[in-house]
Amino acid sequence: MTGAGLATVGAASLVGSLTAVRGLSVGHARRVTDGWRTGVTVVLAPPGGAVGGVDVAGGAPGTRETDLLDPRNVVERVDAIVLTGGSAFGLAAADGVMRRLAAAGIGFPVGAAGVVPIVPAAVIFDLGRGGALPAASATPGPELGALAYDNASTGPVAHGTVGAGTGASSCGIAGGVGGAATVLDDGTTVAALAVVNSAGSAVDPRTGRLYGDLGAVFPDPDPDLLAAWLASEWRPKPYPSGFGAERGLPSSASASSPMNTTIGVVATDAVLTKAQCARLAASGQDGMARAIRPVHTMVDGDSVFALATGERPAGNLNALLTAAADVFAHAVADAVFHATGFADLPGYGALVLGPGRPADGAG
Repeated sequence: MTGAGLATVGAASLVGSLTAVRGLSVGHARRVTDGWRTGVTVVLAPPGGAVGGVDVAGGAPGTRETDLLDPRNVVERVDAIVLTGGSAFGLAAADGVMRRLAAAGIGFPVGAAGVVPIVPAAVIFDLGRGGALPAASATPGPELGALAYDNASTGPVAHGTVGAGTGASSCGIAGGVGGAATVLDDGTTVAALAVVNSAGSAVDPRTGRLYGDLGAVFPDPDPDLLAAWLASEWRPKPYPSGFGAERGLPSSASASSPMNTTIGVVATDAVLTKAQCARLAASGQDGMARAIRPVHTMVDGDSVFALATGERPAGNLNALLTAAADVFAHAVADAVFHATGFADLPGYGALVLGPGRPADGAG
């Protein structure tokens, strides 16, 4: 990797991470002991903030400060984005990030009262994935949010079972955090970070390949392992167990719970307006729909934020939006590919890749 996490394999590549957009930094924190399995991922904007947008497409979102990102409303720039586990309880993690930013004097100026940091947030449902009951006793709070802030770096971003993806699942296998980045012909960088905790599958049941692996970056499944998987209880299903209205919501928060959500951030170094950032976030949702099937269901809270740092002149907006969909789709595939198994959730690699796969149980 070079620079801020963009691989040197050609401008058409989607391999990389969100920090390929210069000035952005990402930090992870997690807790996996004493009944906990959850975490937080923080995306920090460069000094002065970044123009922000959001698109919420799932039927069960858990969010904070998304109304503020409506182009009709006054605040244009955001200081950080928080992605966290813990369902609605996990929104408390943003408090820790806000306090760190306020202590550094970063935020929306409010006169003699100081600053109010602008920190939108979204959550995934991972309650009970570490075994703690009541599950609400093991959810991210301000301390874990502050730790993710402290861990933020402009270097390549760790992917897999980290940060907000620590307790994530994807249609009965382990989910996680993934990333991707690309550079357009005019030099504009577009990158994404996805936290995949989906009800739908990221895996094509006909081939065993990841839907979002647009450039065929990841290795082909081992034929024997793939055949065994497709004959097993873990095979990709059009509608996972417990997904339909016939069962409603589960009575317990197990690892196979159908309450889910995929969340993330798509970013660029181009100059964009707040309305254009909203459109960029919507294109991220398009990429999610290419990488997960089904998606945007009534048990998903799928939400994508967009950030524009404004370091480069605005270029071809259509090309930018197309790239946003591509990088988000690949970020979803990257998350599932690098995720390691836990509890009753095997990892994708352990199921279909054979020797050299990502090791189950890491971290």
